[in-house]
Amino acid sequence: MLHILQTALELGFLYALVPMALFLSFRILDIADMTTDGCFVLGTAVSVTMAAAGHPFLAVPAAMLAGICAGFVTAFQQTRLGVPSILAGIITNMGLYTINLMVMGWSANVSLLKAETIFSLLQKTGIGGDWYEALLAICVTVLAGALLVYFLGTRLGLSIRATGNNIDMVRASSINPTFTITVGLCIANALTALSGAMVGQYQNTADINGGTGIVVIGLACLIIGETVLGRRGVARGVIATVIGSIIYRFIYAIVLYTKIMPVQGLKLVTAVIVALAIAFPTIRKWAAFQTRKNAAARRKGGHGAC
Repeated sequence: MLHILQTALELGFLYALVPMALFLSFRILDIADMTTDGCFVLGTAVSVTMAAAGHPFLAVPAAMLAGICAGFVTAFQQTRLGVPSILAGIITNMGLYTINLMVMGWSANVSLLKAETIFSLLQKTGIGGDWYEALLAICVTVLAGALLVYFLGTRLGLSIRATGNNIDMVRASSINPTFTITVGLCIANALTALSGAMVGQYQNTADINGGTGIVVIGLACLIIGETVLGRRGVARGVIATVIGSIIYRFIYAIVLYTKIMPVQGLKLVTAVIVALAIAFPTIRKWAAFQTRKNAAARRKGGHGAC
C-alpha cells in the first residue's frame, strides 16, 4: 500500500505540470488549448529518444523547446490565420501525431530499459534514498511553479493576464495581444512537454497513445485543486494545480489497490472521476441552494406556527 501511495505522489507531482499549463492557457489566457494531448506525447518522445541516445539531461530542455514550437504553431494559426482557438489546437494535435511518430523513428513505442535516465542517475548518488524519484519530481514541479508565479508578476506576465481578462483593453493600451497570446501558449506547451519528458524517463518508455485524454484529466485536476483552495490569486492557482493532481492520483491509486474495478475498467473509473471533478462546483452550488431553500422553508413554517 505504501508503495502505491508513493507512486501516486510521484505521478501527482509529475503530471501536475499539465494542469499548471492549463491554468496558464485556460484560466489566465481564457483559451481552450487542445494541443495538450499531442504536446505531452511530443515531450515524452523527444525525452525518451534523446535519453536512449545517451543524453538524459539534455533531453528535458529539448522536449520543452519542442513544446514551445508546438505552442507557437497553435498561436500562429489563432492569431495570424484567424483559426478559432479550439480548432487551432485540434489541427496542431492532429499534426503532432505524425511528428511524434517521426521523432520515435516511426515506432509506436520506444523503451529505455537499457539506458540511463535522470532518475537512475540520481539513484546512483544515493540522494533521497528510496524517495529519490519523489524528490526529483517535487523539485522540478516546485521550481516550475515558482518560476511561473514569478513570470506572471513581471510586466510581460501582467500583460498576458490582462489579455485574458480583456483583449480589447489590452489592444487599446498599445500592447500587442498577438505577442502575449503567442508567449502564453508557448510557455503553457513547454510545461506540458516538460511533464511528458519527466514522465517518459520515469516510466522508461514513450507510447504514441500515452497522451490520450490528458487534457481532460489535467482540467479535472485543475478544478479539483480550485475546489479545495479557491481561485483567488496566481500563487494559489498554481498551488491548486499541484494539490488537485495529487488528489486525483491518490484516488486513482486507492481504486487500483482496493480492486473495486479490474485493471481493464480503469478507463471507466477515470471517466467517472473526471466527470465528478468537473461537475463538482455545480453540484456544490445546487447543494448550497437546497440547504438555503430548506432553511427558508423551516423558518416560514416556524412563523406560521406562531
